[in-house]
Amino acid sequence: MSKMEVKTSLLDNMIGVGDMVLLEPLAEESFLENLKKRFDHNEIYTYIGSVVISVNPYRSLPIYSPEKVEEYRNRNFYELSPHIFSLADEAYRSLRDQDKDQCILITGESGAGKTEASKLVMSYVAAVCGKGAEVNQVKEQLLQSNPVLEAFGNAKTVRNDNSSRFGKYMDIEFDFKGDPLGGVISNYLLEKSRVVKQPRGERNFHVFYQLLSGAPDDMLKKLNLERDFSKYNYLGLDSATVNGVDDAANFRTVRNAMQIVGFMDDETQSVLEVVSAVLKLGNIEFKPESRVNGLDESRVKDKNELKEICELIGIEQTVLERAFSFRTVEAKQEKVSTTLNVAQAYYARDALAKNLYSRLFSWLVNRINESIKAQTKTRKKVMGVLDIYGFEIFEDNSFEQFIINYCNEKLQQIFIELTLREEQEEYIREGIEWTHIDYFNNAIICDLIENNTNGILAMLDEECLRPGTVSDETFLEKLNQICAGHEHFESRMSKNSKFLNDHTLPHNCFRIQHYAGKVLYRVEGFVDKNNDLLYRDLSQAMWKASHNLVKSLFPDGNPTKINLKRPPTAGFQFKASVATLMKNLLTKNPNYIRCIKPNDKKAAHIFTDSLVCHQVRYLGLMENVRVRRAGYAFRQTYEPCLERYKMLCKQTWPHWRGPAREGVEVLLKDLQIPREEYSYGRSKIFIRNPRTLFHLEDQRKQRLQDLAALIQKIYRGWKCRTRFLLMKRSQITVAAWYRRYAQQKKYQRIKSSAIVVQSYIRGWKSRKILRELKYQKRCTEAVTTIAAYWHGTQVRRDYRKFFRANAGKKIYEFTIQRIMQKYFLELKNKMPSMSPIDKTWPARPYLFLEATHTELRRIFHLWRCKKYRDLFTEQKKAIYDEKLEASEMFKDKKALYPSSVGQPFQGDYLEISKNPKYQKLSTLVEEKIILADIVNKINRANGKATPRIFLLTKNSFLLADQKSGQIKSSVPLSDLTSASMSAQTDGFFAVRVKEGTPAAAKGDFLLSSDRLIEIVTKLYRTCLSSTKEKINIEISDEFLVQFKQDKVCVKFVQGSPKNGSVAACKRKNNRLLEVAVPSP
Repeated sequence: MSKMEVKTSLLDNMIGVGDMVLLEPLAEESFLENLKKRFDHNEIYTYIGSVVISVNPYRSLPIYSPEKVEEYRNRNFYELSPHIFSLADEAYRSLRDQDKDQCILITGESGAGKTEASKLVMSYVAAVCGKGAEVNQVKEQLLQSNPVLEAFGNAKTVRNDNSSRFGKYMDIEFDFKGDPLGGVISNYLLEKSRVVKQPRGERNFHVFYQLLSGAPDDMLKKLNLERDFSKYNYLGLDSATVNGVDDAANFRTVRNAMQIVGFMDDETQSVLEVVSAVLKLGNIEFKPESRVNGLDESRVKDKNELKEICELIGIEQTVLERAFSFRTVEAKQEKVSTTLNVAQAYYARDALAKNLYSRLFSWLVNRINESIKAQTKTRKKVMGVLDIYGFEIFEDNSFEQFIINYCNEKLQQIFIELTLREEQEEYIREGIEWTHIDYFNNAIICDLIENNTNGILAMLDEECLRPGTVSDETFLEKLNQICAGHEHFESRMSKNSKFLNDHTLPHNCFRIQHYAGKVLYRVEGFVDKNNDLLYRDLSQAMWKASHNLVKSLFPDGNPTKINLKRPPTAGFQFKASVATLMKNLLTKNPNYIRCIKPNDKKAAHIFTDSLVCHQVRYLGLMENVRVRRAGYAFRQTYEPCLERYKMLCKQTWPHWRGPAREGVEVLLKDLQIPREEYSYGRSKIFIRNPRTLFHLEDQRKQRLQDLAALIQKIYRGWKCRTRFLLMKRSQITVAAWYRRYAQQKKYQRIKSSAIVVQSYIRGWKSRKILRELKYQKRCTEAVTTIAAYWHGTQVRRDYRKFFRANAGKKIYEFTIQRIMQKYFLELKNKMPSMSPIDKTWPARPYLFLEATHTELRRIFHLWRCKKYRDLFTEQKKAIYDEKLEASEMFKDKKALYPSSVGQPFQGDYLEISKNPKYQKLSTLVEEKIILADIVNKINRANGKATPRIFLLTKNSFLLADQKSGQIKSSVPLSDLTSASMSAQTDGFFAVRVKEGTPAAAKGDFLLSSDRLIEIVTKLYRTCLSSTKEKINIEISDEFLVQFKQDKVCVKFVQGSPKNGSVAACKRKNNRLLEVAVPSP
C-alpha cells in the first residue's frame, strides 16, 4: 500500500448495513428494508459474513471499471464496501498464496443475474492474474467460451431475457504463480424440450434467431434457410424479437468467439448445418394413411423439407423417411417392424430434434474443453465457478423444474454443511469454544427425492422399466402408496390423505415442501421425459449420414455395436452428475454468491418486497445470518481492529508500541465493555452482539469529530500564525522598498534642481562668450571687406589695359564652357535605359558636338554592356558563350537558326540520372552527360527514321535504343571530322567519322532533330575542349555521306512533304537520298 493511500473499512460511509450479520434487530422486515435501502442507493452488493448477496439492478452501473479492479486488488475482504470483486479477489489470493482449491457457487432464480455474476468473476480473475502472450491467449479463450455456450444454451424466458437453460460448472486451472493454464467445463441437464416447444412469451435457444438474423445471404442460401422466423414451426412468433438485443451483432460475436476458442472454419460450418437441420425438422409434417390390414401409418406431407434436411446432413432421403414411418424392435435375435401413426411420427420427429440438438451441445462443450484444457501435466491449482439454474416455481411445473429444484436442494444442503463446518473450523482454529447451532437440515427432502429404494427418482425409473402399461397416472399412484406418509410430500390421490379437500391441489399433481417453499408438480410428461427415448431406427439413420459431425453424435446407431440394454434414464444420469458435482465441491474451499431478482418486470429502480421476501426465504438467507450470529456476530484480526479504534484510548493513541492483541485488550478494558460481550482468539477478536460493535462505532465517530475539531484548531492556529508572520515579513519588505523609493525620488529632485541651476549658469556664460566671438568675427569681416575692395580697386586699375586686349577670347571660352555644361546636364536627364538592346539616344543639339556625341554614345553602350555582363552567373555565361558560338556558325547561314535564338540550351532534356526509366542506361554511362535528347536516325536503305537517345559526354557521343536503353553506337570525339547540314529550316545533319577508325566501320551518321542548332553547337564546343581540334561545319543543300562502303548524296529540295510541315527523307536510288523541305 502506498504512503498516500487511505485505508477504508466496510463500516465507513455505510448505507444501511453492509454485512447482514451486524443487522440489529435481526428480523425479516429489517432484512428486506436494509436490502431495499442499499438497492435504492445503487449498492447492489451486501455481505452475510463471507457470502455475497447480489441484487440484479437491470441496468449498467459504473462499478466494474479497470480502476475498480485495481481498487479491490490485494485488499482484505472487509476492507472496502461490499463488492463481487472482493469475493473474487479473496478466492484468487487464497488459491495463489495458500494453495487452496476454490469454488464459487452462484445460485438464485432465473433472471437474478447468475450468468452476469460468473462473467464478472472470470473477468476479474483474468484482469488480476499474470500477463504474457500465452497467458493472454488462455484468458481470452476462457472468456470467449461464454458467448458460444450462451448462444447454444441460453434463451429468453418470461423472467429473464438471457436465461441459462443448462447448468455450467467450469474448473479454471492455474500454475504455481497463479497464471491460468486452461479449464474444463461440465454441463448439466440442457432443457432440450425447449427445442420443440416453448411456453407463451418465451423464445427458443438464441442461436436459431442469431443465425437467421446475422448470417450473410450466401450462407443462408447454402443452408437452405430464409430470414423470416414465421417459416419455422419450432420458433415461437410472439417473442421472436427482444428489445435491446441485436441478434445479428450477437451472431458475429459468436462466430468470432468460436474462432478465438479454436474452432476450425469447417467445424463452424458443420455446427451451423446441424442447427439448420434441427430448425427444418420442425417443418416436417405427416398425414395419415390406412393400410390394407387396417393399421394406420403416417407419411411425410411435403418431401421438399425432408430432401433439404437430407442434403444438409448427407443422408439418403428414403432412409430418413422410413425411420419416421416405422419402428424396429429387437428381442432375442428377433426383429419386429411396426408402423408409426401420425402422433408417433410427430413424437419421433421431436425426439430426433431434441436429441440432435442436445448431443450437438454436448459435443460443443467437449470441443471447447479440448481447446481450453491445460497443456502441461504438472500439478495445478483449481478454481471452480458454478453457474446453475436457480430454484424455479412456475404456474405449471414439470419434470425439468423437479430436477432443477432437486439440484438446488443439494446445493442448499452442501451450503449449510460447509458454512457450519467453516464456522466450526474457525472457532477451533482461534481457540473459541464451539456451541451447537440448531438449523433446518434439508437432508430429509433430498432423501425423499434421491433415496435408492423409495425415493421419487428411483420410483420413476422403476416405473419406466416396468413391463406392461406405464403412464404418468400409474407413477402418481405409486408415489401415493409409498410417500403418502412423508411430511414433505402432499397429494390428493391418496385415500387417507389429509389433502382430500384441498382444491389448490389437482388430482394429477403432487406437491413437495422444499426448503424454499411448496412447489406443485404436474405429473404429465414425467415418464416420457425421464425415458428420453429415441427410436433405434432414427439413431441408425443418423449414423448412416455422410456428415462427419452428425455421424459422430450417434455412435449408438452403429449396427455392429447394438446394445439391447435400455439406456439410463434422464433422472438417473442427472442424479449421478449431481453426486459427482457435490463430491467435487466438497474438496474445495467454497465461496458463495446469492443472486436476487428485485422484480418480475426486468426494470430498473423497482424493488418488489414480496418477490424479494420469497427469494430470501427459499435461499435461506435469514438462516445463514442466524448461523453466523449463533456464536459471535463480528470477528476481526487484531491489527485492523486496533488501527480502527485506537483513538478511543489514551494509552493506544496515537501509537501502540507492543503486540496488537495486548493493545486491543488495553483498549477494551479502558472502554469498560463487559467481558461476556467479546472473546480473544489466537489472531482475531470476536464480538458477540452487534450492539457492542455499533457502540464502538458511535464512540469512534464522536472521537473522530473531537479529533477533527482539535486538528482544525491546531491547523487554524498554525494558519493564522503563518499568515501573521507572512504579513509581518511583507510589511518590513514593503517599508524597506518604500523608504528606498522615497530616498530615490528625493535624490532625483535634488539632482534635477542642481542640473537646472547648472544649465542656467552655463547658458549665461556661453551666451556671454558667444557675444564676444560674434563681435570679433564682425570686426574681422569688416577689415577683410575693406581690404578686398581696396585690393580690387588697385588690381582693376593695373589690369584694365590687359582686359580690353583679351576680352573676345575670354567671352568665347566662357560661352563654349556654358554650352558644354548645358549639353551634359541635358544629356544626363535624357539617358536611355540600361538594356543593351535599347538603341535610342538623345538628338545632337549642336553640329560642332557631332564627334563628341557619337563617341559618348559608343562609350555608354560599352559601359552598359559591361554592367549587364557583370550580372551574369557562370552558368549563364556558359549559355551565352554557346549562343554566341551558335551565332558565329549559323547566323545568316542556316534558316533554322532564328527560331533557336529565344530557346535556352538545357542540355539534359531526358534527366537520365533522375528518370527511373533510364536507370540502366545511367549506370552504363560513367562520364558526366553534357546533352541528352531524342533524335531520329535515318536508315540509308529506305530513308525512314528510327528514334534514338543521343548522349554527348566529355569524350564521346552515344546512340541508345529509346525503349530498352541499350547502347547501339559509341564514338570517341577524337574520331569525328565534320558535321554537315543544309541551309534550310530542316533538322537533318550528318556526323562524319574519320576513315580507318573502329567507328568508321558502320559509316557516318545521318540524324534529324528539332534541336539541331544546340546539338551541333555543343558537339563543336565539346570536341574543341576535349581534342583541341575543331570539327568542320559544312552548310550546303547537297553533301555526301559515307554508309559503310558506299557514298550516298543527300540532297535538300523545297516541296510539299506528305506529313505536312515536317521535312521528309526519301530514297531515290542507291546513291541519292532526297529530303523534301516545306517552303517558307
